[in-house]
Formats: sequence, structure tokens, C-alpha cells
Amino acid sequence: MRKKAKKEKMEEVTQEEQVQEEEVKELTPEEKFAELNDKHLRLHAEFENFKRRTAKERIELYKTAGEDVLTTLLPILDDFERAIKAKTDAGEEMKEDEGVLLIYNKMKSSLEQKGLKAMEDVIGQELNTDFHEAITNIPAPSEEMKGKIIDVIEKGYFLNDKVIRYAKVVVTNNE
Repeated sequence: MRKKAKKEKMEEVTQEEQVQEEEVKELTPEEKFAELNDKHLRLHAEFENFKRRTAKERIELYKTAGEDVLTTLLPILDDFERAIKAKTDAGEEMKEDEGVLLIYNKMKSSLEQKGLKAMEDVIGQELNTDFHEAITNIPAPSEEMKGKIIDVIEKGYFLNDKVIRYAKVVVTNNE
């Protein structure tokens, strides 16, 4: 008998809980409308954010789509610059219609049209790790040159204002 009474009491408690839950669940039409409207607004805002984010990512992808190809062409551009510098250092005059110079200028202008831009001359400026990679340190020749860049080993490049190759530089010691 005791088990039966306990069982009946448990059933009453569960019935009372169900009634309370139903009372909580029963919302007025205005409350239902407000809740559904809120869900709709949140879903709409989330979808708008998704559209905006994907459009931004797509634009960024188009801007830097050729980054890999341009990065592989940079050493070739460096080789052209070295060849031109070697000829001028040897005392030979570079004529405007000479083959190496023509190819270099054409390649450089084509890459610039695609958004490639060389970093400006940084000799004499302080090291900025956002744009420069210090290859070596040497003693400063004078007090005002401490911590400054004194030589550029390899030029740095931007692709649409994004660094695709850091300038490799020689920096003087701060000591």
C-alpha cells in the first residue's frame, strides 16, 4: 500500500509540473508575435552580416588572387635589376632600346598594373618590422645612424597595400 501511495503522489507532482509548464508556455498572441518578430529580425540581421562578410572576402580574394604568381616573378625582376646594375657598374652605358632594359621595363609596368608596388628606399630610416626583415647587424658608423637601416639586400613589395615580400635590410647596432 505504501508503494501505491508513493506512486500516486509522484504522479500528482508530475501532473502539477506539467500544468505549470503549460501555463508558462501559453503566451498571449502579442507575446507570440513579439517573439517571432524578434527571431525574424535576428535571422535577417545574421543573414545580412553573412552576405556582407562573404562579399568582403570575395573582393579580398580578387585583389590578392595573383599573389602567388607575382611572388614567383619577383626574383626574376630582381635578376633584371642586378643585370642592369652590373652593366652600369662596369661602365657600360645602358641604351633605352637595349633588350634587357626593354624587357625589364615592360615586365615592371605589367606587374605595376596588377597592383604590385615596390617599397620606397628605406636607407637611413629606422627598422620597421611590419615592412622590413633585418638580415644582419653591423656597428654604427656614427651616433645618429644607430638603429637605422644602412643597406637594402632585397627590395620589398606590396600587392594592393599588402606586403607580399618584406625588404631584407642591414641595420646598425643600437649599442
